[in-house]
Amino acid sequence: MKLDRSRTFIAALAAGYVVAGTFGGLLPRIGTAAEAPRPNIVLILADDLGFSDVGCYGGEIETPNLDALARNGLRFTQFYNTARCWPTRAAMLTGFYAQQVGRDALPSVPGGSQGQRPTWARLLPEYLRAAGYRSYHSGKWHVDGEVLPGGFERSLHTRNDGNYFTAKGNLLDDRPLKPAADESDYYVTTATAQHAIDCLRDHAREHPDTPFFQYVAFIAPHFPLHARSDDIAKYRDRYRDGWDAMRESRFSRQTRMGLVTTVLSKLEADVGPPYHFADAFQKLGLGEVNRPLPWSDLSDLQRRFQSTKMAIHAAMVDRMDQEIGRIIGQLREINALENTLLLFASDNGASAEIMVRHGGHDAQAEPGSAATYLCLGPGFSSGCNTPFRRHKTWVHEGGISTPLIVHWPDGIRAANELRHTPAHMIDLLPTLLELAGVALPREWKGQPLPPAPGKSLVPALVADATVPRECLWWLHEGNRAVRVGDWKLVAAKGDAWELYDLRVDRAEQNDLAPMMPDKVRELAAIWQRQTDDFTTLARSPPAPDGRK
Repeated sequence: MKLDRSRTFIAALAAGYVVAGTFGGLLPRIGTAAEAPRPNIVLILADDLGFSDVGCYGGEIETPNLDALARNGLRFTQFYNTARCWPTRAAMLTGFYAQQVGRDALPSVPGGSQGQRPTWARLLPEYLRAAGYRSYHSGKWHVDGEVLPGGFERSLHTRNDGNYFTAKGNLLDDRPLKPAADESDYYVTTATAQHAIDCLRDHAREHPDTPFFQYVAFIAPHFPLHARSDDIAKYRDRYRDGWDAMRESRFSRQTRMGLVTTVLSKLEADVGPPYHFADAFQKLGLGEVNRPLPWSDLSDLQRRFQSTKMAIHAAMVDRMDQEIGRIIGQLREINALENTLLLFASDNGASAEIMVRHGGHDAQAEPGSAATYLCLGPGFSSGCNTPFRRHKTWVHEGGISTPLIVHWPDGIRAANELRHTPAHMIDLLPTLLELAGVALPREWKGQPLPPAPGKSLVPALVADATVPRECLWWLHEGNRAVRVGDWKLVAAKGDAWELYDLRVDRAEQNDLAPMMPDKVRELAAIWQRQTDDFTTLARSPPAPDGRK
């Protein structure tokens, strides 16, 4: 009966309800839905993962655990992030665009990874606490402030993102963590999953009647490309045919799966990394390439170097999937898997960056080991973002498109189905709060709050429904875009607007701007209006405590 009640619950939410009180529960219009349990929530975020990097989105990397979640759940085909790590995390955990909460810049207002949220911009766990949830954080943070004041009961903060093989510099419950004397078996992806497993196991023992929110933020597969040697061995020769062949095979699978209706984007041989570090190429050697040239144009040394980097990237994704499998196993062990809403996404597209940081690069060391510092680069990044253009930091589809896998056996009747509604990280908070029975407050310290831009995706969990909205908006480092329906207006920094019909051209190959100037002006006005509104909010006077 629990299964039927839960599905009735989500159906009732999709049909409509009345919110009782500021933080009150939901009064469903279907009476039996009130008996349904609130779901546990596990939110898993990858870092620098491309749209096509997991098997169920067309990739050849072995991801059986994520594929199984998709096979028994939903895959969103048009889900978006912000093109960068910290703005995505701000949007996901606050329900606002990062620019609205000081975590990314506007044309006339500074912001970025050092920006501070206004006090009214609370985080998801703080809202969930009002519904009785206990929240746990494992992995990367990259949100302003410490973790526990954001509503989490426990935290492993993996701050050392320059070396996957040591815990040095990490924090446990916001305090320095003392690494083990012997770290020969340490790998941060495994450590992140183990902390989540420990939290889940302890929660089941100590709070068996309380729902939980477990946030798992892997660093993988963000550079440096560090992986265990046994994982790399699985892929050592997998990519010798190059990024051209990889893109074609992934695109073919995506088309058969029904994930995309578009052509495959052409490689942009004139587009390299978003930032230029000339000294990196002296350290990395003659095998490095900073443009997605035709594979046949590369030397043997370059082809070997580039295919090795992709093998390490694949190994990192593979290991992340293995660790996700262990988390799923723990959910099953504590009898929580059926009523756990599990979501998986990435914070931005695959990265074209090439740099050497955090202690440098030893060209004589085994690739993928702690002494090396390798980045994927624009060639295989283009492959990981198949079939789209551009990379992390750009707001063309390659930079902002992410998988979104949603799995909830008790609450979602559909299995192995696609959802085509455009959606964004700002939508996750209202979706999760709706399912938890929590309403966003309308005021903070007696002042009205700005309206949250996100939309609940509950209707799309029930059926392949389009969630109505005025637009989706992007701005990052001068790259800007707006999507209205199936029309997208986009421009790289310093470039003119481009216009695309995403119904048939999500690869952004046929720029309609010269033929449709009126549509360009219409969408540009919407982008500017949003930007002006966000600028007004960002310049609002501070509250009495000194913060906005």
